[in-house]
Amino acid sequence: MSDILELALLFLAAGVIAVPIAARLGLGSVLGYLIAGIALSPVLAIFDVDVIEIQHFAEFGVVVMLFLIGLELEPKVLWQMRTKLLGLGGLQVVGTLGAVMAIAMALGQPWTVALAIGAVLSLSSTAIVLQTLTEKGLLRSDGGQSSFSVLLTQDIAVIPMLAFLPLLAMPELMGEAAAHGDDHGEASALDAWIAGLSGWGRAGLTLGAIAAVILVGNFLTRPVFGFIARANLRELFTATALTIVVGITVLMTLVGLSPALGSFLAGVVLANSEYRHELEADLEPFRGLLLGLFFITVGAGIDFGMLSENLFVIVGLTLGLIALKFAILWGLALLFKMQGADKWFFALSLAQAGEFGFVLLSFATGNAILPDAIADRLLLIVALSMLLTPLLFLAYDKLIAPRFSAAQELEPDEIDADGPVIIAGHGRFGGVINRILTSAGYKTVVLDNAIGHLEVLRAFGFRVFYGDPTRPDLLHAAGIEEARLIVVAIDDPHQTTELVRYIVDHYPHVHVTARARDRNHVYELWAAGCRDIIRDTFDSAVRGGRSALEALEWHPFDAERKVKDFVARDQHAMRRMADLYDPDTPSHENDAYVQRARELMREQDEAMQQDSPDYTDWIGRAWTPPRPRDIEANEEETEPSKKASS
Repeated sequence: MSDILELALLFLAAGVIAVPIAARLGLGSVLGYLIAGIALSPVLAIFDVDVIEIQHFAEFGVVVMLFLIGLELEPKVLWQMRTKLLGLGGLQVVGTLGAVMAIAMALGQPWTVALAIGAVLSLSSTAIVLQTLTEKGLLRSDGGQSSFSVLLTQDIAVIPMLAFLPLLAMPELMGEAAAHGDDHGEASALDAWIAGLSGWGRAGLTLGAIAAVILVGNFLTRPVFGFIARANLRELFTATALTIVVGITVLMTLVGLSPALGSFLAGVVLANSEYRHELEADLEPFRGLLLGLFFITVGAGIDFGMLSENLFVIVGLTLGLIALKFAILWGLALLFKMQGADKWFFALSLAQAGEFGFVLLSFATGNAILPDAIADRLLLIVALSMLLTPLLFLAYDKLIAPRFSAAQELEPDEIDADGPVIIAGHGRFGGVINRILTSAGYKTVVLDNAIGHLEVLRAFGFRVFYGDPTRPDLLHAAGIEEARLIVVAIDDPHQTTELVRYIVDHYPHVHVTARARDRNHVYELWAAGCRDIIRDTFDSAVRGGRSALEALEWHPFDAERKVKDFVARDQHAMRRMADLYDPDTPSHENDAYVQRARELMREQDEAMQQDSPDYTDWIGRAWTPPRPRDIEANEEETEPSKKASS
């Protein structure tokens, strides 16, 4: 027991130390785990730790990850992906396998060995790519979806590979295979029984295992989870979730199928379950820990002795593999018409070998398909390519993504329209304002520098000009001298503030309506001279509050009065706090600001709870406009001529 605890302490400590350092350096968590494994390698060698056995256990993290991904994909969504699964993914597997096989045969390998090598190296790392996609929030992008489709196809392709590879067994390697079998002891008895089945028997066993997964997912998990939920014990629910995933893993392993595919299939079956979110919450911590352990074992499993003896050969073959897979993936990206950064991301993200390569190599040596000498070198190539993958992602982030985020340095459009209104930014905020103004009969000049977004807008008939709205020359071309109003609706708060300051200083006759990110941004825009400021989520949140009151059986009229009262008092409070805001001091560290905020919140809560007639009578007359004398009476309080709507 002490050995297990010492190992656990080593792995946990290595991850806790290495990952935050790697994240701080911008290297990502995956590379941090790999570096931790490399650092642990000498220590594990001293204590004669079997890293491969630990790696087999840690592969369970990949199983859990694919189960959780399956929970996010309803069967109809999977059906919608069929083109990418069969076309993009299928072509990648077949194309890479064929190319690697041809190169191996050119280097003097028999076609059976070359085919096995091609199968091993055609796969990519599901664990690394999906972990990175999740961390960077790119899973929903076109490049991310394409990468996921290929990875899913590869996981499915493992099944026919495992079924077909035994046909390539070489009689002269039977002695080595027997030695591998002896290492596994009595565990090979069931394997021998399955191997003795006829082709139809194996097919029936495979279909039976898949049917069992679907049956359990569709008909048994709901009553089981319902029964467990009535016990009201969170740990019991977690244990049940783990039981399902472990059970699927054991079942798939027994029949020679990919446990990852089985867990993914179970996740898809349970995607419509009412217990889906509970399952995700319970299994997420195990996924992260086990994936971290897996990456550490990959780093620790690198045989640096063999690597040093064959350094140039192994490194050259690894870089050659990455270059070959990149070229194939790049061609597929062109064939499937991927654009811009997505094309680069797709090709770079899948250019490595994957963790299922370790599974196939172990299977190939155990079934007399590959000689140990070749398998050992392939193990190094697979591990080294996985180790280099985070560096490929880093190159993408630092060198490629910034070029495309700058819209590829395209020249701005020639602006040949004019109107009294300029709209800077046509996203979810500026687009709504543009449609309201155009429906009211006003001509607008819309500027936006998101080239991909503009292509979508133009396809729907919107007239939008490409260009950076913060450039003075483009503002001049858009007619800022004659404009009556400019709506600043760009995403970047700093750029918004600078543009507002420039317009207020140089074109004081133009009314500026500016989008604010949050309360602090409101103060910055106020200091820049803007007096028409809209917090981009404030009004929708107010509407949400009104709907909540109505859901609690308030009359719509009373709910409207209450939220109008809140809005007016919030605007009043912000004007009283604006002079205390210091952009160089965090709000929570500004004592005067915090003290006044507390006082105003207390006053506002007390006044709204009392529903004082002196204020609410003025704002709540059945949504009718206020009379002139009411405006005059409340002019000092509301400043309607120069509002700071927020």
